[in-house]
Amino acid sequence: MSAIVVDAHYDLLMDVSRLRRRGETRVIERFYLDDLRAAGVNVLVCSLFVASEYIPEMALREALRQIGNLRAEMRESPGLLALCRTAEEARRAVEEGKLALFLSFEGVDPLGSDLQLLSVFHELGVRLVGLAWSRRNAAADGCHFRPLEEGTVGGLTSFGVALLREADRLGMIVDVSHLNDVGFRDVLRFFNGPVIASHSNCRALCGVARNLTDEQIAALASRGGAIGLNNMVHFVYAGEDDRPGCPEAVAPKLPPIPEGRPRYAGLLDHARHIVEVAGEDHVGLGLDLCEFALPEGERVNSVFPSYRHVAPFVEAVRREFPPRAADKLLGGNWMRVLEGLR
Repeated sequence: MSAIVVDAHYDLLMDVSRLRRRGETRVIERFYLDDLRAAGVNVLVCSLFVASEYIPEMALREALRQIGNLRAEMRESPGLLALCRTAEEARRAVEEGKLALFLSFEGVDPLGSDLQLLSVFHELGVRLVGLAWSRRNAAADGCHFRPLEEGTVGGLTSFGVALLREADRLGMIVDVSHLNDVGFRDVLRFFNGPVIASHSNCRALCGVARNLTDEQIAALASRGGAIGLNNMVHFVYAGEDDRPGCPEAVAPKLPPIPEGRPRYAGLLDHARHIVEVAGEDHVGLGLDLCEFALPEGERVNSVFPSYRHVAPFVEAVRREFPPRAADKLLGGNWMRVLEGLR
């Protein structure tokens, strides 16, 4: 195993908040840590995702609640968790046997249209900025689940452009996963810092708008960025339910996983394709596991039911790629990108 294995996207804090509202404590330690260790993951980017029920009035409160809950978890599990702001802090945390955690916006809905709040969240530890989830906000249009029901698709607003400039000033990383193609182009036009796609696959292999075209993959690589492999089956395998827009994560008709291959085989295909298009320096993990985060009774069709099931995939990466390339895919490329933080 490499010293550091990074997953660049996990909705951990949404579920921590849900369980803590039920009275649970030490949620990460009790429900997540063993599975993360089984997969070898020791650096995790935690998204601040705000469910639609909190939009717009409660978005700021919910994001702050998630950060507050993480701080409570760190107090309750001393020596196990570390909120990191730089790559060096993450390396130090891993050396000390801690789970290194970064904070990222998955949609800047908590900011509303107040630019000054970005620096406040930066002070609280947020270092990565995904402008939009798959819905419209004050900064940008997302890659909508049902584009024909959402009106005309747009790119960044004037607030979104100002937000990019402020993120650049603060030394933050911008994440284009969930942006539509127009927004993607706007980000590359108006932002000078590191640009990533934390949890997106290849549109050439699975033709949904949440995945990236070869041109987009090459553009991110030219900016020194990386693309995180997403384990959602809808973004791994093409199926009859593919649409021009972003498919439902939870859908009645799901693309089949080809028989006779491991469930994770399609992820290896996407990894190889990114390497072919952009080289081995621009692919990583952004698994987007949703094992607990959905309401009761809802299921997501994902490659990995939990982190405990990720270990065979990590072993397969080490078999399929040369040692140096495998180390980059599993963590080295993300650590290189995180070096740009301050």
